[in-house]
Amino acid sequence: MEKIAVFCSASSKIDEKYNVVAREFVRKAASRGYGIVTGGTVKGTMGVVSDELYKCGGYHLGVIPRFMEQYVYPDLSEVIWTDTMSERKVLLRKDTSAVVALPGGIGTLDELIETFALIHLKQYFGKILVLDHEGFYEPLKALLQHYVETGMLCEETMARIRFAQTPDEILDMLKD
Repeated sequence: MEKIAVFCSASSKIDEKYNVVAREFVRKAASRGYGIVTGGTVKGTMGVVSDELYKCGGYHLGVIPRFMEQYVYPDLSEVIWTDTMSERKVLLRKDTSAVVALPGGIGTLDELIETFALIHLKQYFGKILVLDHEGFYEPLKALLQHYVETGMLCEETMARIRFAQTPDEILDMLKD
């Protein structure tokens, strides 16, 4: 089974539109046979993703630090426990063909940027796809373009991160 890591918000204080698009993405990805790897908790969009995967019978691997044990989603297909957040990020990406960043907070940004740096260093070879729902990631796109314009990021590396507006576009990019 091809697996993709999904980075998303752990906050429950976000606009519901981000959870709606997360549900849509998860349903469509699971229906196409993708296994999903997440942080595996009940918190925020991560919990929404967990619920949706459970409802549609999709494979869900949760990677969770031991200090977050009280937040583990109870119906994961499989759980991997870690000791640190750094170890968690490594295992979220392990054996995945892509990472998909849904709208999220500082943790999502951390996971996304670390993965992008690993692509630049040729330490991660999967795709890096970003769901820019309703322009959520426009400021990040502008910052990365600024990096290109100032020579801090090469065009070749910039081309490795792809932004999409809809779950269908993300799923099409997974096939490219």
